[in-house]
Amino acid sequence: MPLEAGLLEILACPACHAPLREEQTTETPELVCTGEGCGLAYPVRDGIPVLLVDEARRPA
Repeated sequence: MPLEAGLLEILACPACHAPLREEQTTETPELVCTGEGCGLAYPVRDGIPVLLVDEARRPA
C-alpha cells in the first residue's frame, strides 16, 4: 500500500534531513534517502514508516 503523497512530502531522513523516495522491494516497501552519501533505506511496516536510523538498511 503506497503512502499518501502529502505524508511523503513532509517526511525526511532522520540522519541527514534529505527527502525520501518510496521504493517497493521484493520483501517490503522502503523509504530511501535521496541525500548524497547517505542512501539509508527505512522499512515501511503495516503502512507505517519506521524512521529509526538503527532500523535502516545501509546502502550496498
